[in-house]
Amino acid sequence: MSKKRAQRFNELIKKELGKIIFNFLDVKPDVLVTITQVLTNPNLFTSDIYISIYPPNKAKEILDKLNHSIYQIQQLLNRKLEVRPVPKIIFKYDKNPEEADKVEKLLEEIKHEK
Repeated sequence: MSKKRAQRFNELIKKELGKIIFNFLDVKPDVLVTITQVLTNPNLFTSDIYISIYPPNKAKEILDKLNHSIYQIQQLLNRKLEVRPVPKIIFKYDKNPEEADKVEKLLEEIKHEK
């Protein structure tokens, strides 16, 4: 699969899965769940779905809920995509936004110390 086609395929999965998760999860208004990245293996058998969750203390609860319902989410995705085979989805917690926030705070502290 070409790089451009793989990128479009990942974006399609991200878009459709975002809609499914938004409707499926039913999270509280103070919780933000975002799909930050989708990486599909070249063999199209699996897709790693990186999820960012704010506040971070809700991450375990949300990921447990997603992984517990992964079969239903996968079935909804299978119906939405007109591609066969649809890759098996694997949810992973994306810590990058958290780490970026820590770096920003450290930079602010250094800036104020000078």
